[in-house]
Amino acid sequence: MAATTPRDALDRELLALLQANARESTANLARKLGVARTTVLARLSRLERDGVIVGYTVRLGQDVADRALQAYVGITVQPKAGRDVVRRLERMPELRLLSAVSGEFDYIALLRAESAARLDALLDEIGEIDGVSRTTTSIVLARRIDRLAG
Repeated sequence: MAATTPRDALDRELLALLQANARESTANLARKLGVARTTVLARLSRLERDGVIVGYTVRLGQDVADRALQAYVGITVQPKAGRDVVRRLERMPELRLLSAVSGEFDYIALLRAESAARLDALLDEIGEIDGVSRTTTSIVLARRIDRLAG
C-alpha cells in the first residue's frame, strides 16, 4: 500500500512532535496539541495504517554518531539486477540510507561503520553482491550543514 499524506494541520503537528521525540507519551502529545488522548491514539493508528508512519527509531547522540565512520557509496548495477541488489543491501544494519539516483550511479548508499576495518568489510560485501558491477566510495570527513539531525 502506498503511503498517503497527512490529512490536516493536526496530523502535521503530531508528526513533527514525534519526529522530535518518538517516545513522547500520548498524554503529553495530546496536551501539546490541545486535543484528547483518544484523538491522538486514533490519529496515530490511522497514520500507521495508511503508511505515513512506518516505524519508530532511535537517534544516537552526536558524540556516538561522530565516533562512527560514514561513507557515501555510489553503486552501479547490471541491468535487471536492481531488485536483488536492494534485497541484499537492506539486510545490512550499517546501511542508513539507500537512494535510487540518476546519473553516474544507479544507487547512492549511506553507510555508518564503527571502524575502518568494518567499513572495508562492508565495501567488500557490497562489491561481491551478484549484479553489482562497480562501487565508488567517499568517506565523510565532516558535516558542514546537517538539517536531517534532530
